[in-house]
Amino acid sequence: MDPPKDTMAYIRFFCGRNTQNPDELKDTEPRRVALYKAVISLIRAYADIADESEEAGYTHEEIISIQQDIKHFETVRKEIQLASGDYVDLKQYEPAMRHLIDTYIGAEDSRVLSAFDDLSLVELIVERGKDAVKELPNSIKGNKEAMAETIENNLRRVITEESPTNPIYYEKMSVLLDELIRLRKTETGQYEEYLQKIVELTKKVKKPNTGNVYPAALNSSAKRSFYDNLGKDEGLAVELDYEILSERKDSWRGVTIKEREVKYAIKRVLEKHGITSTEIVERIFELAKNQREY
Repeated sequence: MDPPKDTMAYIRFFCGRNTQNPDELKDTEPRRVALYKAVISLIRAYADIADESEEAGYTHEEIISIQQDIKHFETVRKEIQLASGDYVDLKQYEPAMRHLIDTYIGAEDSRVLSAFDDLSLVELIVERGKDAVKELPNSIKGNKEAMAETIENNLRRVITEESPTNPIYYEKMSVLLDELIRLRKTETGQYEEYLQKIVELTKKVKKPNTGNVYPAALNSSAKRSFYDNLGKDEGLAVELDYEILSERKDSWRGVTIKEREVKYAIKRVLEKHGITSTEIVERIFELAKNQREY
């Protein structure tokens, strides 16, 4: 199947047609990887011959045509990276590629995206609100549907990646995102309202402590996770966090003896609060393993 030609169609071909389906980004990943590799190979191949194109037998018109084609596919690569949320994962490869692009192609769009050097789209939305969309390429921000699906894909990606740290919370965020997508598709003419709501949801996804959702004592992601996943027991969440921090050793993950100490600490606290289920102990232990602060 040949890929399509316009921005909206490109996004759906390489990222999936339904932003409500969390599996589509993963299912289309091989297409994106193939695109990224192909464009990078094309740029490097051109860079190898760019200074000697005429000697190689290309006419001036052919050289201009090739440059335009490479600009086009490099723009597509950047659009898909942003639309899928892959941009952050690929940052480590960008400096060398940007040098080749600036030297041999001069793709202005690569400089338009400078706002994303240090922030993902989701982080940019948290920081700047609706104004963040101004940093997107014209081909995306000029199409409301493309812009919406780009934001939704990036938000879905964060929800999926963060879910292991607090399954119950991020499942709620996923449901809220599904509802916003449904409203966008069914309520035409309400785009500004949708955009404001998606900004609010983005802040909740990226900063769960926003607003008055949690008691003040739950000042870490681990405490909030235990609170959400253990019946909203504030005292239990705080005590679990304290005991785990007290018992865990450096580099404890993957070391049987060290993991056993953490698991025993969890078991001891849960039993103190009348929870004796082995299944719950294992579930909370997995939550603890997924917390960055431990």
